[in-house]
Amino acid sequence: MSLLEVKGLKKHFPIKSGILKRTTGQVYAVDGVSFSVEKGETLGLVGESGCGKSTTGRAVLRLIAPTAGTIIFEGVDIMAASRAQMQTLRRDMQIIFQDPYASLNPRMRVRNIVGESLKIHNVGTEAERKKRVFELLEIVGLSTEHAERYPHEFSGGQRQRIGIARALALQPKLIICDEPVSALDVSIRAQVINLLEDLQDEFDLTYVFIAHDLSVVKHTSDRVAVMYLGKIVEISDSAVLYDRPQHPYTEALLSAVPIPDPHTERARRRIILEGDVPSPANPPKGCVFHPRCPRAQEDCTAAMPALVSTGGDAGERHEVACYFPARFKDGERSVAGEPFAGASPPASA
Repeated sequence: MSLLEVKGLKKHFPIKSGILKRTTGQVYAVDGVSFSVEKGETLGLVGESGCGKSTTGRAVLRLIAPTAGTIIFEGVDIMAASRAQMQTLRRDMQIIFQDPYASLNPRMRVRNIVGESLKIHNVGTEAERKKRVFELLEIVGLSTEHAERYPHEFSGGQRQRIGIARALALQPKLIICDEPVSALDVSIRAQVINLLEDLQDEFDLTYVFIAHDLSVVKHTSDRVAVMYLGKIVEISDSAVLYDRPQHPYTEALLSAVPIPDPHTERARRRIILEGDVPSPANPPKGCVFHPRCPRAQEDCTAAMPALVSTGGDAGERHEVACYFPARFKDGERSVAGEPFAGASPPASA
């Protein structure tokens, strides 16, 4: 059984206008997302800014209330959990926020920031909590002397280590990593990523790793889900996705990743998408990607294709939401001239 199962998750934000603040529309930030995460694995969630990645992560933890959908954590329906039940569940589900400058209270000392959750959940005595804070600081590569300092006395990388220590305090099973290295200098990103991987091995953690940097996700994730305009358009084992992307949006994303070899970089084909990302308040009819898709046909304007298996090698977990995905055979890539079997367009098309 999966540690986390998400089915049909939606989060719509109301648009209010006028003196009476009446609802005149909805922003479809997350619109029908489904995925599962096995115990001990890392699921990467990628996509450009505004596609709904962070909203998905926060909705899974119920930091924001989902509009609809089902979230099952260790067999417990989080959507139906009471406030008291959620407080118990939160011990097993934590988050590392994106901005280490904004996520730490500037008025609190580090020992209080890291130990706050221990106090809230009545874990141990005051002396035991203090000892636990010291242990956590050492685990993430800081010194016990740092416990009496304030956040402004640390660098960005050190602040993120404090945020990681805070997330580990209650010994969670699942951690949502909400772009944990995007606000850090390039020189220290690798240190934080390696720390997260070491902690996963040591404490048997499960990650949902949200990022827009595909090279980071490739290094950290077992599986990768690609989001566009509030929907998952492709999800697969990491190695398979990077070698054989089938959705045109995934291909465009991967073509933008720099390659350190200048000869390979010059020779490869870059995919330049035309137009802008549509507004999530007014998503296009049919497939959400079709206005910018180089393979779009009339079928694509009828309905959003469902995520279906690509029918790859045995044991290969690869699903794509596309009527005309790329296909690979004997290392050769081709695009089906007919709609992909299993993702057939509606009869009306």
